[in-house]
Amino acid sequence: MVPSRWRYTLQVILSLASIAVTYGASITPNPRAPNSRANPMSIHDRRSAVPKGYTPVSIADFNSMIQMRISLTMGNRTGLEDALNKASDPGSEAYGRWLSREDVQYYAAPSRDALFSVRTWLSSNNITPDSTTVSGDWIKFNVSVGTANSMLNATYKVYEHTASGKQSVRTLEYSVPSELGEHIRAIHPTTSSSPTTLAPQADADNKAASSSSSSSSAAIPTSTASFSKCNDTVTPACLQTLYGLPTGVIKTSNSTIGVSAFSGQDANKADLASFLKLFRPDLSSDTFATELLDNATNSQTLSDSGIEADLDIQYTVGLANGIPTTFVDVGDDTHDGDDGGFLDIVNDLLAETNPPLVLTTSYGVAGDESGLSRELTFAMCDAFMKLTARGVTILYATGDGGVASSPGEDCDNEPFLAAWPTCPYATLVGATANIPEKGADLSAGGFSNYFTPPSWQQPAVATYLAAIGDDLYKGRFNRSGRGFPDVSAQGDKIQIVQAGAVTPVAGTSASSPIFASVVALLNDELLGKGKAPMGFMNPWIYAHPEAFNDITDGANPGCGTTGFPALEGWDPVTGVGSPNYQAMRKALGLS
Repeated sequence: MVPSRWRYTLQVILSLASIAVTYGASITPNPRAPNSRANPMSIHDRRSAVPKGYTPVSIADFNSMIQMRISLTMGNRTGLEDALNKASDPGSEAYGRWLSREDVQYYAAPSRDALFSVRTWLSSNNITPDSTTVSGDWIKFNVSVGTANSMLNATYKVYEHTASGKQSVRTLEYSVPSELGEHIRAIHPTTSSSPTTLAPQADADNKAASSSSSSSSAAIPTSTASFSKCNDTVTPACLQTLYGLPTGVIKTSNSTIGVSAFSGQDANKADLASFLKLFRPDLSSDTFATELLDNATNSQTLSDSGIEADLDIQYTVGLANGIPTTFVDVGDDTHDGDDGGFLDIVNDLLAETNPPLVLTTSYGVAGDESGLSRELTFAMCDAFMKLTARGVTILYATGDGGVASSPGEDCDNEPFLAAWPTCPYATLVGATANIPEKGADLSAGGFSNYFTPPSWQQPAVATYLAAIGDDLYKGRFNRSGRGFPDVSAQGDKIQIVQAGAVTPVAGTSASSPIFASVVALLNDELLGKGKAPMGFMNPWIYAHPEAFNDITDGANPGCGTTGFPALEGWDPVTGVGSPNYQAMRKALGLS
């Protein structure tokens, strides 16, 4: 049940009172306060070995400073989860009743006991934290390595990532006072090891996206005659025909799209204008708004244009028919440590009164999901849960390495690698190729090692596992894991304009913005009829497989194997399939 206003107001008053105590002149140390010298400690997280690809270099300098962050347990996570389950269940009377910002803050705000106990523990170590979220469930502070070692019973060392040469200060194990364990979700930097370098998934002509040109790039033609064969070149017109998308220009709409960007990727407005002039002349005057986070800039110098950013913007603005689109650019001055800006963007949108109703992300943490600790991954997933409860659809490209997750991963004769994220509150998008469609070889898919299949996915996963039998890749993937992707869309031979030239790109990074445009178009129709937007749509997807084009051909090779096969129904190559717009409209009661 959505909490009443007086209950939320009371919670805010109590929380502010607790915070006021902490931020007052100075806190007199409480002799009964939990601290590592007077209270028993319990291991909160540990790694059994140095993460793959890392080498210990030295003991960390005790005097060096690190910025530490603590995720506090939500005051009523169960209540938030229950409210979201009802709002996202197509069979529930509460379907579509998304929560307000205040409702989410009410559920997410830590309890008075959690706030007081954790802050008092920190005060006993001469630490005064700052809150970093509107609900107060994340706090941060600067601390020396020596103090961190003492208060966490940890041994911080310098580790080097072999491939990049990047060094970081981490520990393989840390503890907290036993009585605080229930109040702390995660602390970092601790056991997470993933490089903060984020990997854009778009590959120019199926090669590295670091170059601004390709042997297949060409000057912008004056007509689309050379793009008429959709098996050779995929354009907005191809996608409109393939998926049955509406083509009329939308003059005004309450539907909105957010396109995230990381790694210094800049979306160029001149490139967009050239793209629209060629492929969508009816939208030639359209552009996008820009929201800058963490000192991002989004340079408009043509040579700075990014393949990933241009792709994401062109296949949202270019397919969404005039629906407002915002480029949410995350810079390098991130405030979420190992989350590399992924948490910053969610927390920023949570603080907004009207966040975009669809958020598409075509970037991922380098490597696989194990780079982030289980605790930090779950804390990040909780942030996704909060945003989807607001009625926002979160879409992520799964990656381009097949069952290896990312290209170039060495996993022959080893377990398959699960992509990041596999959080069930994100809708994960794989790739198809060709017409008729088949699963794209590059489509990252498989099974999570962190999350189990939610109830809405269990039957689909069980059916697939029964179809492939017990012996296929036995011991190389987690048969009890949440399956991914959830859906798919075209991800090969996608035509974009980058740095003033037409360039073909491939990757699930194309699939995610394409699918985002489909959701935004559906939201436009829903809102126009006084209905709620799609919001957290995973339960709806699995309840309505008839709304998708079932892909039964293809596989996703990797790790020295041919990968998983695409089969009837859900599969870990294409999910439940690619969008069938008219069937989706019917399932939503729009036709």
